[in-house]
Amino acid sequence: MARYTGPKTRIARKFGEAIFGPDKVLSKKNYPPGQHGNARKRKTSEYGIQLREKQKAKYTYGVLEKQFRNLFEKASRSKGITGEVLLQLLEGRLDNIVFRLGIAPTRAAARQLVSHRHVTVDGKVVNIPSYTVKAGQVVGVRERSKSLEIVAEALSGFNHSKYPWIEWDSATLSGKLLHLPERADIPENIKEQLIVELYSK
Repeated sequence: MARYTGPKTRIARKFGEAIFGPDKVLSKKNYPPGQHGNARKRKTSEYGIQLREKQKAKYTYGVLEKQFRNLFEKASRSKGITGEVLLQLLEGRLDNIVFRLGIAPTRAAARQLVSHRHVTVDGKVVNIPSYTVKAGQVVGVRERSKSLEIVAEALSGFNHSKYPWIEWDSATLSGKLLHLPERADIPENIKEQLIVELYSK
């Protein structure tokens, strides 16, 4: 599956947020990229604001348009508030769970760990980043991959208590998804209602 592989700082500057993680360049140049990035901007239309929010969510979770649209349609068919369900579906992706568990420093790194068969779900290797993790399932590091430097560095000093919907076991380097997070527990700065309004047009 294709994914965005371009310059990440440029995208982060576009949104004015470090959506891919800590960014030294963004802290120095907190304005849009390009020749006129620091100039006064014209007022953005309502559609432009909604589109920007959708793009931010897509880049944050590393999902392309077709996948994102499918997730939205699934969310709109589900019970509950569509925007919140959409974020829960994004949070339930295997690559995101690996990132939330602290096994990888970024979602892109988590995606690579999954693709390279370093991650297990309920003891079985799963190499599909978009795999949906269900409540009660255990996500862990494959036995022969536990000595990987990237995993050790990511877990060093990681605070697992900040995500109450996940239970971490440091002895086995695995975590159980207790339940999908409530909206208030999802730290991402995404205005999901704008995305719902965009797709509802």
